Amino acid sequence: MTEYGNGQPNAEDAKDSQRAQKGSQMDLPMQSALMTRTGWSAFVVALIAVCAIAPLLNLVVPAGSVFHMSDYAVALLGKIMCFAICALAMDLIWGYTGILSLGHGLFFALGGYVMGMYLMRQIGRDGNYKSDLPDFMVFLDWKELPWHWALSDSFIATLILIVLVPGLVAFVFGFFAFRSRIKGVYFSIITQALTFAAMLLFFRNETGLGGNNGFTDFKRILGMAVATPEMRMAIFVLTGLTLLGFYLFARWLIGSKFGRVLQAIRDAESRVMFSGYNPVGYKLTIWVISAVMCGVAGALYVPQVGIINPSEMSPANSIEIAIWAAVGGRATLIGPIVGAFIVGGAKSWLTVAYPEFWLYFLGMLFIAVTLFLPNGVIGLFKRFKKGQS
Repeated sequence: MTEYGNGQPNAEDAKDSQRAQKGSQMDLPMQSALMTRTGWSAFVVALIAVCAIAPLLNLVVPAGSVFHMSDYAVALLGKIMCFAICALAMDLIWGYTGILSLGHGLFFALGGYVMGMYLMRQIGRDGNYKSDLPDFMVFLDWKELPWHWALSDSFIATLILIVLVPGLVAFVFGFFAFRSRIKGVYFSIITQALTFAAMLLFFRNETGLGGNNGFTDFKRILGMAVATPEMRMAIFVLTGLTLLGFYLFARWLIGSKFGRVLQAIRDAESRVMFSGYNPVGYKLTIWVISAVMCGVAGALYVPQVGIINPSEMSPANSIEIAIWAAVGGRATLIGPIVGAFIVGGAKSWLTVAYPEFWLYFLGMLFIAVTLFLPNGVIGLFKRFKKGQS
């Protein structure tokens, strides 16, 4: 007879327990690989192109050669890679969580302004007025730096603030918005109103942020001239590495349990709540992550284009970020990056060749993608590939 009163499990109970544990482990979904072999091959090719081929073609190949990569091409591709980071951030919040933001241009601009403040301090006494204050402050008769410029002369503090400022603004806004269960078109409108209000604020000279003109005429970064080909290429490589790093991070995040909950929130938020999950924490977390990514993109953008002003916060810029994600293909990660390159390249060409038609083209492109390519360019490619097989 088996005794049960002594508190010790018998051998049969132990075997049953082991079998149950093995069964429960087998029932758990396996963690999918970060990327396929083809994906890793493409990633390595992109890494080599950014870190080796582009510097070689720009700095080593003579300017007269057909293989030379011009400084204009370096600046253009660097700028588009910054846009691609924003499009990737939009995909996390819109494609995988189902939250359409029309205010991500604000976070992009905030990161750019933090970097711009540091670059303005790096000018020192080389400005037109030979003053320790930025030229625009001397022109407006400022006697000392405002309080929010206190840490702008420190590169380490600037790096921290590039993450902290957009992240904090996103956290405060998202905390109240998500707790109030604002969603859908109402959330989109509020985010657009937020970035428009910030743009109007930054236009004012009293903010000490350059007003309508913003910041420009940058000369140095970390004590080195910012306008040299070597520095431009260094920032280009850093931008490419940041984009590739964020892409890997996004793939890991989406493949994790956290990412699966985000997709469940997108598809059926009420069922997620019924299952015992609180969507507020998940939405707030991915919202802040997405904002920080845009802030980093803005910080990399400013030294490459040489200017930052309130126009970067215009509602049209935030809408354009959503268009990049839609054109490339939402919920694909690689799609928004492709969309940013397609739209960014087309914009660069059309604004020179047909400047009066650019906005019409952008609007028609968005309508065409919405009606005929709901899954974007990547969706069309997958459909074509499936038809071939």
